[in-house]
Formats: sequence, structure tokens, C-alpha cells
Amino acid sequence: MPAITFIQADGKSDRVETSGGESAMQAATRHGLDGILAECGGNAMCATCHVYIDAAWLARLPAMVDDEDALLDGTAAERLPNSRLACQIMITPALDGLVLRLPERQV
Repeated sequence: MPAITFIQADGKSDRVETSGGESAMQAATRHGLDGILAECGGNAMCATCHVYIDAAWLARLPAMVDDEDALLDGTAAERLPNSRLACQIMITPALDGLVLRLPERQV
């Protein structure tokens, strides 16, 4: 089972086991992780699951689609070159160990 490490803005980290075929957002909300609001339920409509991808993992993720790119322009926290929406990151065995940093705020 792949695992993701979420690092809060204050440095606290949580390792979350994932199920096959779920998004990073779904894994976070299923575990009650603070910092991922997911107001739209993972439909790529709200940007409240904004994360920063650890540099070592950037090249391993699929390319961002236009809708995700547009939503990231409206995030509550600063958009950075490694910003993504957790709802758009589908977890596969190849992403075991993925590290995602959470912004200071989602709204």
C-alpha cells in the first residue's frame, strides 16, 4: 500500500497509507488530516486541497491539466512552481513515499 507524507506549515508531519486508485486529497480527508479542506469533494472546482510537491517528486507526477492550472491561480496561499491540487494527484505504487507540503491556509 503506497504511503504519502503530508508536512504541515508548522513542520509537523503525518504519514498516510493510501488505497489503490484514490487521490492524495481522498487519502488526506479519509484520515482526517488538518490542512486539506476539499470543499468541492475532489471535483477540481475550489482549490482548497492546494499542496506543494516536494522537489524530489515533481518529475514523477503527470502533467497538470488546464483546469487545475487555472484554479491554482486563485489559491489562498501563495502559488509556487511546485503547487498542485491534491485532488488531481492519483496515487499509484510508483508514488509510494510521496512528500506533500501543506500551505499555511486554504481559505
